Amino acid sequence: MSGQQAAAHVPVMCARIVELLSPPLQAPGSVYVDCTLGLGGHAEAMLTACPEATLIGIDRDQHALALAGERLAPFGDRVQLFQARYDELPDVLAQAGRPLVQAILADLGLSSMQIDRRDRGFAYSVDAPLDMRMDDTQPLTAADLVNTASTGELTQMLRRFGEERFADRIARRIVAERASEPFDTSARLVRVIESAIPAAARAAGGHPAKRTFQALRIAVNDELVALTGLLPAAMDALAPGGRLAVLAYHSGEDRLVKNALREAATDRAPRGLPAVPPELRARLVLLTRGAERPGADEVQINPRAASARLRAGERMIEVAA
Repeated sequence: MSGQQAAAHVPVMCARIVELLSPPLQAPGSVYVDCTLGLGGHAEAMLTACPEATLIGIDRDQHALALAGERLAPFGDRVQLFQARYDELPDVLAQAGRPLVQAILADLGLSSMQIDRRDRGFAYSVDAPLDMRMDDTQPLTAADLVNTASTGELTQMLRRFGEERFADRIARRIVAERASEPFDTSARLVRVIESAIPAAARAAGGHPAKRTFQALRIAVNDELVALTGLLPAAMDALAPGGRLAVLAYHSGEDRLVKNALREAATDRAPRGLPAVPPELRARLVLLTRGAERPGADEVQINPRAASARLRAGERMIEVAA
């Protein structure tokens, strides 16, 4: 993918995210953090809408950072980019000298570049090496998992990360097939998955390998562990009045986001206290009512947006007792 192709990419729910995150970014010196920079689409829109703001862009994928850097070059020294996993946010902010910031976005899941690059092995629709690493310098690949995990481990992985109801059948078939020859490409794995799923189920509910590939990707990249670390770190990094927005694409991610934001938006004092001590007051006020979804027009233009769920909150301004 070229820099021009990256610039043509339309980010998910971009107008709504700009609307949610722009208010605290109007003051000189304000900082916007994009924890999943990808191809830089959200970042470009935010920097354009908020000319006083600077960007701290984070991505674990060095190839995405290079393309985003090309796209964001016109913004000059308003942009700082870091290769890191998003739960390393405190270290990045310390390195940037900005422990508190005004707005943070995390657009979870895969970037379009990762899906479209066939050699990365994320797509079940093309034959490619079983890789699936967002950071291709890390050692563990999807092939490693498929070829070494036990039947029980694979079953648990497919159930937890893919919500695959035929997890046990698929896991047993994978283990049986790899005994004769290890898996190294996606096409053979897809065939094995299809053969493990009953014909009636294969005919409904989308591609039969979708949930297995999702589960492998999440496991290879330790995505839910990273998200669990990111959410409290992001809330700690918000200045008073700062805002956090998160785009999730499957129920496991969204459940973690929903629970973390709801907990932060709830007083922690025992019932019956005449007043809530400052240290037990809610830290956030929710900006979205439930999860917001993209409109039909956006989904028609960008089908990959169909599963997106957007939640956001604002760090409360502490009031003196």
